[in-house]
Amino acid sequence: MLPMPEIQLFAIEEAGLRPLPVSPHATSFDDLYDGLALGVYSALRTFDHHKFLYLTHHIARTVNSMRVIGWDYDLDVARLRRALHTVCTAYPFPDARVRFDVLATPPTHLGTTSRELIGLIPFHPVPPALYQTGVKVAFAPDLHRARPLAKTGDFAQARRPYRSSSTAYEYLLLDDAGHILEGTGTNFFGVHEGVLRTAGSGVLEGVTRTIILDQAAKLGIPVSLDAVHLDEIPHLQEAALSGSSRAIIPVVQIGAMMVGDGRPGPVCQRLLTAYNSFVSQAIKTAVE
Repeated sequence: MLPMPEIQLFAIEEAGLRPLPVSPHATSFDDLYDGLALGVYSALRTFDHHKFLYLTHHIARTVNSMRVIGWDYDLDVARLRRALHTVCTAYPFPDARVRFDVLATPPTHLGTTSRELIGLIPFHPVPPALYQTGVKVAFAPDLHRARPLAKTGDFAQARRPYRSSSTAYEYLLLDDAGHILEGTGTNFFGVHEGVLRTAGSGVLEGVTRTIILDQAAKLGIPVSLDAVHLDEIPHLQEAALSGSSRAIIPVVQIGAMMVGDGRPGPVCQRLLTAYNSFVSQAIKTAVE
């Protein structure tokens, strides 16, 4: 029996799942979806091999993304859930990063008339040391979301030049006035005088962001949906990024400016601990 490939792509068809061809050179979702008529999508990770965190929220955001861009498309949510459960249960690696898309047009050159795809790649967790040391981030001054409330594949392709590098773990988007909105694939938080701040508009409403804000409220951490301005970076005590594959990871340097004392702080640590505890209780299979 041939080994199952690490990177997989499926179309969700009326008759069931159809495996689609994958380039032997593909190493990421960017490669996997290259050349397709991109539409809307969501990306998340599995836990305990085939369980998800807040899958309902990811699906709801995808449906809302279609509304934002003006699509009248009826997503069969129950069928999508069954498909996710099937492919993740069969995936031969401990956990996966999962992406599901509704494309603008079917990829008929791949042998399917379906617009609904699921991609799987191995999940590699953030090195534990980064939660202890924090990360450095830079800016993506020419990158903007045309429709911040829609998670679209064209933005995922546009951010490709800003993949994390040896000099920056992530890149931040700014508005015209110099406020920090979000990262290319994360939400951004700053802590100023004990208040957790994150942009309340002009950003993708990240699912992990929602969890972090809920946990902050439970911990009694004050929250302000007031974006941090560039001029305020020297006054921050802490900063962090959130994302479905990262949880909440401390930021210790933004551009050339150090955040606080250059070390992860107590607010981010409390939120990470609360998040991890929440995950252990909230993960479910796609069909639960």
